[in-house]
Amino acid sequence: MSKSKQVLVTGGAGYIGSHTVVSLVNANYKPIILDDFSNSNPQVIEGIQDILQESITYYRGDCRDWDLVSSIFNEHQFDGVIHFAASKAVGESVEQPLRYYGNNLDSLMVMLRAVEQFKVPNLVFSSSCTVYGQPDHLPVTEETERKPAASPYGNTKKISEDIIFDVVGSAANLKAVSLRYFNPIGAHPSAKIGELPLGTPNNLIPFVTQTAAGIRDVLTVFGDDYNTPDGTCIRDYIHVMDLSDAHVRSLTYLEEQSESSYYEVFNLGTGKGTSVMEVIKSFQEVAGVPLNYRVGPRRSGDIEQIFASVKKAEKALNWKALKTMKQALADTWKWQQAISKIP
Repeated sequence: MSKSKQVLVTGGAGYIGSHTVVSLVNANYKPIILDDFSNSNPQVIEGIQDILQESITYYRGDCRDWDLVSSIFNEHQFDGVIHFAASKAVGESVEQPLRYYGNNLDSLMVMLRAVEQFKVPNLVFSSSCTVYGQPDHLPVTEETERKPAASPYGNTKKISEDIIFDVVGSAANLKAVSLRYFNPIGAHPSAKIGELPLGTPNNLIPFVTQTAAGIRDVLTVFGDDYNTPDGTCIRDYIHVMDLSDAHVRSLTYLEEQSESSYYEVFNLGTGKGTSVMEVIKSFQEVAGVPLNYRVGPRRSGDIEQIFASVKKAEKALNWKALKTMKQALADTWKWQQAISKIP
């Protein structure tokens, strides 16, 4: 067997990062994690190692720390970098814009400096469908115009894409993709890793499972008067295992490109929109647990509906989201039960 290619995974103890680390090992890559654990738990490393039955190399530290980053790049011969590390709560970014611009943009620029200096050829960047804002037409394609961001978080993703585009367009020998994900949900089927929000969740699914587990008293549905079939917001929910596989495929896709400098963007979703009420009903069916929910007023910053066209990723990456909403909800509930110790 050929020697495994080493890949730096920043934010590799986070939700999507941890699942991608598992997928990388299964694809015969050797991931090295860099994470400051500001929005993740060190126990995630144990979960990854339990699943893989092997140890994972990881560094605890900040992606903005050039001395640390350069020492890691000196220590390893990286074939690629997957850059997840970023602050990611939309509401918090509105309250703390400087923190978000500082963390998300500075960490990317340090990583790009390292990639350039140490001649690492491939970069996969964790972007977001937030760059589209509320689109005029659905489904959203990669050609859909990027709207002014609704939050500083969304703006950091938009600016980051522009920075990478400019760096690839300069003299740098760098091949890069930005992956615009829609709404990641689910957990590893082993229930050893999953979404582990610190404090109050910002996303619907952890709020659903925490309410079902009795951690939250009630789930608030923010608005039922939108122009959608049942009045609730519509999103494109993708299983995190499908998403993690797409990162591995993106890495091999970049390795296959003959140009020395190359940049592309891909939507990652299922191509199907699901409403908040449809999620609630599906969860109650899957878990067999009634959910205490109430309808509240709309939440500022929420867009009405968005879902992806994923034809480009399916064709170029030879990848497709395979797992269903019910599978994702079942895996999430199994994970919630494991961490809540529910019988």
